[in-house]
Amino acid sequence: MQYRTLGRTGVQVSTLVLGAMNFGKIGNTTQEEATAIVDGALDAGINLIDTADAYSGGQSEEMVGKAIAGRRDDVVLATKATLPMGDERNQRGGSRRWLVTALENSLRRLGVDHVDLYQMHRWDPTTSDDETLSALTDLQRAGKIRYFGSSTFPAYRIVQAQWAAREGRLSRYVTEQPNYSILQRAIETHVLPATQEYGMGVLAWSPLASGWLSGAIRADQEISTNRSGFMQHRFDVSIPANRAKLDAVEQLAKVADEAGLSMIQLALGFVTAHPGVTSAIIGPRTMDHLSSQLAAADTVLSADVLDAIDAIVAPGVDLAAHEKNDTPPALLEPALRRR
Repeated sequence: MQYRTLGRTGVQVSTLVLGAMNFGKIGNTTQEEATAIVDGALDAGINLIDTADAYSGGQSEEMVGKAIAGRRDDVVLATKATLPMGDERNQRGGSRRWLVTALENSLRRLGVDHVDLYQMHRWDPTTSDDETLSALTDLQRAGKIRYFGSSTFPAYRIVQAQWAAREGRLSRYVTEQPNYSILQRAIETHVLPATQEYGMGVLAWSPLASGWLSGAIRADQEISTNRSGFMQHRFDVSIPANRAKLDAVEQLAKVADEAGLSMIQLALGFVTAHPGVTSAIIGPRTMDHLSSQLAAADTVLSADVLDAIDAIVAPGVDLAAHEKNDTPPALLEPALRRR
């Protein structure tokens, strides 16, 4: 396992992060299975676990908490807030009112008195940066979080938040968690230059592109992954964007074969090769998944392989931009762009 410094925090983290989104009903994973995955990841050298309150309605946090009991000091523990946690309209977002409550709920589910990294799962356009950063700074000073970061923020919001922290003499976001893979490269255009400018750690989610780069999806076989079962629109190859992904996968498979690599090694090695990326988040649902992903822990891609990838999916290009979850709200909600 390789380790890198998380931004400018001084904290050393593994280049592979254990993501716990599949723990609970989303991945149909039991506590016994989740504990085995956590144990296997920690034993292999992974030291950062990433979860969120919204994953399976809090089940993921509960499972992670039970799995790390007795090993808390071995783990850099990260969770997130802001996504809806109920029907009540204030059980979401980046307000002080909600973040204080959300963190207390997460600490209770995790069975800990603090988390190492508390991340805003999405930018909340209804709440000012001053409000959110002030609440997070107070929670940090209270010892309930060590650091805080953002997730899936557009580049201009990353910059604005950094300036708001400076002007308000508040603590700042020290990490960003973007969607990044061979098939989704647009963050290379603006997001990664911004995070590098501000010395932020970057934890890339979905480096296997929801399973497209796992080796389980090929043109000559039926797509039957767990994710395709409840996100069918993202795997319907009659849709042009999905067809483009499948065509790219076929070409990438040849590159991997010629380099003597699995598709997983190619995909994870690509993400961690970028100098602006700290770690890639893996989200195994089974021990077999974990083993195949751990095989990429020390993968270093040659310049020739990276050039071959660039020829298939050009730098800065998303093959399915609508899946990125960072679209400005005014492009999604007509009321925000009408006078």
